[in-house]
Amino acid sequence: MPVTQIYLVRNGEPDYARVDGQGLRGAAADSAPLTPDGVRQAEDLADILGGIGANYLVSSPFTRALQFAAIVGHRLALGVRVDHDLRDWLPDQSGSWRGHADVQAAKAEFETYGGEWPDGIQRSWEPLSKVRERAETALARHAAGTDGPVLAITHATVIRALTGETGTAHGAHEYYRYAPAV
Repeated sequence: MPVTQIYLVRNGEPDYARVDGQGLRGAAADSAPLTPDGVRQAEDLADILGGIGANYLVSSPFTRALQFAAIVGHRLALGVRVDHDLRDWLPDQSGSWRGHADVQAAKAEFETYGGEWPDGIQRSWEPLSKVRERAETALARHAAGTDGPVLAITHATVIRALTGETGTAHGAHEYYRYAPAV
């Protein structure tokens, strides 16, 4: 079976102050655009990955990822596909978090438990195993649609779920090889 090269790209630096200042809650808080540095990160990444021959670009639906993907796609002459399953980790599956501080508190508990719910105790945040499951399913769909390298614009926790890498910086990428199950 062919192996598809997938470059998992973390979105650029987001401007959470813009949404926190408006009091947006839950998924609306994920409408944070990129900072000027985040825009430069997208431009720089497009220059770095321009020579890999990617012919497929897919993005998380969150604003910071879509804005990043639009910049990269424009510079590389690639259309942007959107996949809901490449979205960021959910700090509260009810969608009721109230900004970046709530997300950071949920993330601290997530880290305390190694990304998985304690035995027999369901938490409000999405476990890492569920993030991995949905992201693998999404990447399988997109790898099936191309024979060349794929750029997947997503988020740090999604990259962590797929690769184990915990330190992917804004605007950086990790290499992921997808081979369909036989």
